[in-house]
Amino acid sequence: MFKGLGNIAGMMKQFSEMQGKMQEMQEKLGQLRFEGSAGGGMVNVEANGQQKILGCKIDQTLFDSGDKEMIEDLLIAASNQALDKAREGAAEEMSQITGGMNIPGLEDALSKFNPNA
Repeated sequence: MFKGLGNIAGMMKQFSEMQGKMQEMQEKLGQLRFEGSAGGGMVNVEANGQQKILGCKIDQTLFDSGDKEMIEDLLIAASNQALDKAREGAAEEMSQITGGMNIPGLEDALSKFNPNA
């Protein structure tokens, strides 16, 4: 009757350890930096591993050109590139934490990881 309690206790311990690791990982992801660029480096966007945009630099010559639509397009492209890199970096970091744990569907979930969703 109590045979399965040992397994449950082990799983609970493992879950508790994982929670601690996840908190540590969130802090680490906040410190990671990823950059996206567009227009040959005329627009640069920086994001962290939590997929938050931290900064944006736009070359003055783009403003001087007066092409508002091009600036908007380049800003979107650079932002998407930075966020893609942040997602990949976060998934890589998460896989290091969960290495050795065989949880069905975990790899798929990590590939779609978005802490801000």
